[in-house]
Amino acid sequence: MNKTISTALMLLLFCGSISFAQSTEELKASALRDAKIASQATLKMDFDKLLDYTYPSILELMGGKEKAIDLLKSTFDSMKEDGFVFEKAEILGVSDVVFEDDQYRCYVEGFNQMIVSDKRIKSKSYLFGIYNSEAKFWYFMEAKQLKNEAMMDLVFPNFKTSLKVPEDEMTTEEI
Repeated sequence: MNKTISTALMLLLFCGSISFAQSTEELKASALRDAKIASQATLKMDFDKLLDYTYPSILELMGGKEKAIDLLKSTFDSMKEDGFVFEKAEILGVSDVVFEDDQYRCYVEGFNQMIVSDKRIKSKSYLFGIYNSEAKFWYFMEAKQLKNEAMMDLVFPNFKTSLKVPEDEMTTEEI
């Protein structure tokens, strides 16, 4: 009898770990999907769609979605006047998904290429993702903001993560 119970418990633990592994792989795939949607929205200047994937407390800091859209439009319009052109916005990969502080989290590696005046800028940067389990999609923010203590205190008080997000990289070349 004890052997049967012991075997059943081992099977339950084994199946539970397979289920968790499958769910984290599904979450990783959904993070990749959602980051690609947000990236394409940026490339198309579809700020309404982009802000759907922005963490709500960041939108609050910007004064709400409508004010955020106005701010982004005016910023990009000004940049266009200075010769700014977005050439590429690609999502390259997603880190492992971790579960901490009752949230699924990951980071996403992206590549952007743009022209400003007579320079081409190539940038590898990272998004920090937090899964919205009710809506079944990911919110993102620039991962470099995790190091901005003043902003993090406003957005995520007492925030800590085990994820080690790489540093952004940027190169420029004359064209």
